[in-house]
Amino acid sequence: MPLSLIKLQISATTTTTTDAVPTQSKFFYQNPSDVAAGSNLTIDAAAFTDDTGAAVTSLPDLTANNSYWKVYINGVVQENGNSTYTPGATGVGSLVFANPAGGEPIYTGQWVVLEVTNFAPNSTSTTTVAT
Repeated sequence: MPLSLIKLQISATTTTTTDAVPTQSKFFYQNPSDVAAGSNLTIDAAAFTDDTGAAVTSLPDLTANNSYWKVYINGVVQENGNSTYTPGATGVGSLVFANPAGGEPIYTGQWVVLEVTNFAPNSTSTTTVAT
C-alpha cells in the first residue's frame, strides 16, 4: 500500500483577555529653599513622605517597558525630559529635577509630587475546538 497524506480539518476559536493591573505610588516633598532657574533640585528617597505622611525609605523599581513616572510641582505636571528618576533606598533612590533656565524659580514651600506607576499585565487565553 502506498503512503498517503491524511489531512485533518479542525475548527477552533481562541479568546484572549488582558488586564493591565496598575500599581501606583505617590511621594510628597515640600521644597525647603528656593531653587533658581537653571539649577537642579535633587530629592533623596528619604526626603519624601507617602500618602499617609510616613517617611519613605525606598523608591520603587520601574517595571521594564510597563511603567512611568510623573512629577508635579505646585500641582502642575512637568515635562518628562526635565527629571531623572532613580529607584532605590536612601542614598541611592532619588528624583533630580532640572529647573529650566529662563523660567521661574521653584519657591520655598512649593510641593513636589512624584507619581510612580507600574503595570503587571495578566493575559489568559482560551481555545475551544469545535466538535
